[in-house]
Amino acid sequence: MKLQRKIHGLALCAALTIAGCAQSGAQSQGTQTKTSPTTQTNTTPTPGTTTATPTPAGTQEKALEAGQSRTPDVIYVPTPPEVVEAMLKVANVKKDDVLYDLGSGDGRIPITAVQKYGVRRAVGIDIDPQRIKEANDNAKAAGVTDRVTFRNEDLFQADFSEATVVTLYLLDSLNEKLRPKLLRELKPGTRIVSHAFRMGDWKPEQTLEVDGRTVYFWTVPAKGAATSSQ
Repeated sequence: MKLQRKIHGLALCAALTIAGCAQSGAQSQGTQTKTSPTTQTNTTPTPGTTTATPTPAGTQEKALEAGQSRTPDVIYVPTPPEVVEAMLKVANVKKDDVLYDLGSGDGRIPITAVQKYGVRRAVGIDIDPQRIKEANDNAKAAGVTDRVTFRNEDLFQADFSEATVVTLYLLDSLNEKLRPKLLRELKPGTRIVSHAFRMGDWKPEQTLEVDGRTVYFWTVPAKGAATSSQ
């Protein structure tokens, strides 16, 4: 009996061992070894995105050569209505005049020249497209678009040779820089009026004070005539 029990016990142990090994083998076959994927750097830009690149040297100069407007030389400050009136009066504008306002801002001088003084035609030139839009809106509201036009141009490159009256509100330095072009292109007898700023050593014929502001007046001389204070 003891021998039979021993044999039975050994057989049972062997059976349990075999079953355990089989189960362990099955689990081993169903398990896959996981490895971390190799990280790669993507150097191709994602569609729809842009990469920052430095602006090539000379881009602004090329844009100007292509005809794109540069930034304004002065900050826009409107001329008060009483000064506008004084400028037009000292220029003695008449119905047959063609007035050009260089740096025309919101268009008040050309519009007033047509609306109140009846000049034949008035043109405003300004480098700022926002000011041109504003001036055109004001001319439309005033009902003078048939005789008032505004041009988005650089006044140093613009053609204003047909003017009989020129008005300015720029800077001393810009007036002086513009002076050779005025004398070269305008007809003798053309009247020039500047709010606040002189024209270098070209002595004004009249100087007015209007509510603490100064207005200067010149007449374009005959070709070749001196324009200095001497």
